[in-house]
Amino acid sequence: MNFEIEMIKTLGQLKKTGYSIRSIKDEMRDNLIENLQQSRNIFEGIVGYDETVIPDIQTAILSRHNIILLGLRGQAKTKIARLMVNLLDEFIPVIEGSEVNDDPLNPLSRFGKDLIAEMGDETPINWVHREERYAEKLATPDVTIADLIGDVDPIKAASLKLPYSDERVIHFGIIPRSHRSIFVINELPDLQARIQVALFNLLQEKDVQIRGFKLRLPLDVQFVFTANPEDYTNRGSIVTPLKDRIDSQILTHYPRTLDVSKVITHQEAKLTDSQRSAIKSSELVKNLVEQISFEARHSEYVDAKSGVSARLTISAYENLVSMAERRMLINHEKETNIRVSDFIGVIPAITGKIELVYEGEQEGPFKVAQILIGKAIRVLFESLFPSPDKIKKTQESNPYQKIINWFSQGNKVDVLSTISNSDYQKVLFSVPGLADVIERYHKDLNADEKLLFMEFMLHGLAEYSLLSKHHVEFGTQFSDMLSSMFTFTDEDEDDDEQYI
Repeated sequence: MNFEIEMIKTLGQLKKTGYSIRSIKDEMRDNLIENLQQSRNIFEGIVGYDETVIPDIQTAILSRHNIILLGLRGQAKTKIARLMVNLLDEFIPVIEGSEVNDDPLNPLSRFGKDLIAEMGDETPINWVHREERYAEKLATPDVTIADLIGDVDPIKAASLKLPYSDERVIHFGIIPRSHRSIFVINELPDLQARIQVALFNLLQEKDVQIRGFKLRLPLDVQFVFTANPEDYTNRGSIVTPLKDRIDSQILTHYPRTLDVSKVITHQEAKLTDSQRSAIKSSELVKNLVEQISFEARHSEYVDAKSGVSARLTISAYENLVSMAERRMLINHEKETNIRVSDFIGVIPAITGKIELVYEGEQEGPFKVAQILIGKAIRVLFESLFPSPDKIKKTQESNPYQKIINWFSQGNKVDVLSTISNSDYQKVLFSVPGLADVIERYHKDLNADEKLLFMEFMLHGLAEYSLLSKHHVEFGTQFSDMLSSMFTFTDEDEDDDEQYI
């Protein structure tokens, strides 16, 4: 709090400053205009919405609208609402002791009016910081009118020796306490219809009824609602009169490119300093993590209406780093690089964040997660190397033939997620022709990236059915596709079933 504000402690002192009344919507509009003119970004950390969602929000604020953000889970709706606090003045004056942030020049409550009538210019005031002018409520079926608007408080009536007919016995709910503030209701369709009716009456008529009291409450609140389209069919809906009174409906969306998705993941991932310094992650690994979520959003197994949250890639990346860190600690190494074999560690992050189309279907969440990782590998493989499918059609010389021939001679390779850096290198260089293909198409890679690309190629060739891969303890075994069809034993099948 600056020095001038600290010196203003009474209503009389406030009047001398020339302070004038301004609604919160005008306040946010004025501050937004100033920010736009000075090219300041108040939505710091919101990525991928610069040309879509943010302009719509700015337009709504300039129009002084109440807002609903409509989108699937994990689309930063709540984060956007919380950042709107940056459009408020740093401090505003309130009558000291007021439950509802009474403006000293325009009190709302009976308490504020009576105090000014009694003390006049000596009425004490406090200064409230912008961070205290934000309130949030998660809509659940058990939310009541008392929670949001208020109820008669018998204890207050007894302590003040007042009859229930006196409005001073009312205990205000969270919305009146958010007077001159931003109030957010998350998951609005989950709110009971009768509560939504009370809300739109408050928005439109500015009055409410509490236990027979008909109160006129000209609240000054910036309402922001969030909703998930899935909720309209699964759990509830927004009643039409309320929806009609929410001025701007703004649609959010998932990242539309890998680059945007990567920025979000690395901005939000919670890594320790030791993880950041000791665990190295290449662009290939980062792209692969993001591609998994893109594949999930278009997968026939995943319910598109439920959505695939951006938290999937954030949690997956955190698990990926921790998987590499675990291996580093086991092998007593000082640093390591994330490998494709570490992606077995992202499966718990995937299975908890996708809703299957049919929960009881044979393809369980673990198997679906494996399918998504495989599809992501295949998509990225085509962007880095010639597609084996296209080579077959054009009858070009196959750059992978030497690798395939070596495996067809009965050779196998186990790439374990727990092996040391030196053993990892030995395993990959034991496959003839693998390093040559990487050198042919990607000459500028450093030694660590070359190893990663070599392992990635094995996984990619397996996705095109040129090699066979199946899970062994702590890793993956690569072998010849044809011979594996005849040597696959019941014991191997049992091993695979534990992963499905």
